[in-house]
Amino acid sequence: MVRAGLTPARIVAAAADLADEVGFENVTLSALARHFGVKDASLYSHVRNLDDLRTRLALFAGAELIDRIAVAVAGRAGKDALAAFAGAYRQYALERPGRYAATQIRMDQALIAASPDFRRTAEITYGMLRAYGLEEPDLTDAVRLLRSTFHGYCALEATGGFGAARDVQKSWDKAVDALHITLEHWPREGTHTDD
Repeated sequence: MVRAGLTPARIVAAAADLADEVGFENVTLSALARHFGVKDASLYSHVRNLDDLRTRLALFAGAELIDRIAVAVAGRAGKDALAAFAGAYRQYALERPGRYAATQIRMDQALIAASPDFRRTAEITYGMLRAYGLEEPDLTDAVRLLRSTFHGYCALEATGGFGAARDVQKSWDKAVDALHITLEHWPREGTHTDD
């Protein structure tokens, strides 16, 4: 246990490790205080409360996730970029479950708008999708499709929700293939016909 040198960054990094060990929902200021060998009150000069800590943890984990994705998609386009993006996302979700859970919390929109990491996430994600020729509002719809597919798959995989004998990786690869086909043939806004 280390008492000296508490900083917001050290506290958030310890919270991230704790989240991966015990689950994001089980991270408390008391548990972190025990980790550092201090009283709970010692943490309040660095973080306001548990919500502040969780928000900082979400920002920290979001930055880690987009760093991984950026490295994976660098120099790639189309299906290759999509597969690399998806693979980096899934790997992070499975390797860092508590941190990943933190990235899913609802956050203040002003805080999101001010975050350079959230802007970078949007730039990388939207840049990948623009290679499919998508523009707004189709870009937002496509982002929502990818996020819900990736998150849903990772959540089910993490809890053992896939019980069939089929290899989970093979199903993941098929899901990415299907997303690629969908993106290539995206029903553009304004092209719908009423029957």
